Amino acid sequence: MLKPTLESLRTAASNSFLVRRFNEKAFSAPYHFHPELELTLILKGEGKRYVGNNMSQYTAGDLVLLGPDLPHCWKLESRAKGKVNASSLVLQFRKDCLGADFFTNKEMTVIHNLLQKSIYGIQFLNRSAKAAAGKLLDLDKEPHPFKKMILFLEALHTLAISKEFVLLNKEKEATVASFADQSRINDVMAYIVEHFKKQITLDKAAAIAGMTPTAFCKYFKRVTRKTFIETVLEYRINYAMQQLVNTDHSISHISFESGFGDVSHFYKTFRTKQKLSPLHYRKRFRIDAFQ
Repeated sequence: MLKPTLESLRTAASNSFLVRRFNEKAFSAPYHFHPELELTLILKGEGKRYVGNNMSQYTAGDLVLLGPDLPHCWKLESRAKGKVNASSLVLQFRKDCLGADFFTNKEMTVIHNLLQKSIYGIQFLNRSAKAAAGKLLDLDKEPHPFKKMILFLEALHTLAISKEFVLLNKEKEATVASFADQSRINDVMAYIVEHFKKQITLDKAAAIAGMTPTAFCKYFKRVTRKTFIETVLEYRINYAMQQLVNTDHSISHISFESGFGDVSHFYKTFRTKQKLSPLHYRKRFRIDAFQ
């Protein structure tokens, strides 16, 4: 059974946070989660980033803060493999890494608000991303423990005062509070993330959730406020939109690559969701991009 993997992180007893560099192999990690917050900077590579229910394109310079237990993974594009030495720099820490009440102190208010907002997954942009990335790179190279701590707080503060960001998993509020429900839905989402470009079935998803198909459909709609089929189609259409914008592949190629077994079904679904055909979407995007 495919599940979002629980990643167990260990730091030295004297360390409050963990800074690590990952190479290309780490980009093939499965959809996973952990109780630590994570700030990930992509140094090299490009592909798709999955955060909760969100799928977005990423490139070098991408900077994202993830809250505790928020499922995520980065996937390299097949066309990028072998052409780049993909790597990332990752900072991981717990909310109580400096003491149970440290971030609730008045002086830490803006950072505390940032950590609260991280449950949605936050992508930082433009100058804010560059400034925080610089702090993160300095943190990685700094040998002195006290100076590392200062850089850690400075990086968080830079992000906390930023107005240049995008919330990735905006539907987080739709998820029920029950841990059992959260875990069950995460298992199903892992199945969708890993298989939406291939064959995906309601029966398999229901089996992963440990339910009958009928009970699962009602359960999934109650928890996510969308049907299972709507969720799968959103992933497929989102992926197709990014392929239309970022590649010159034919519409039929993109249709099959996105998980649609029938081109006419792809056209119909795309037009229903986007109010225009795939070809017109590609043309309009390219016209807007050069205006």
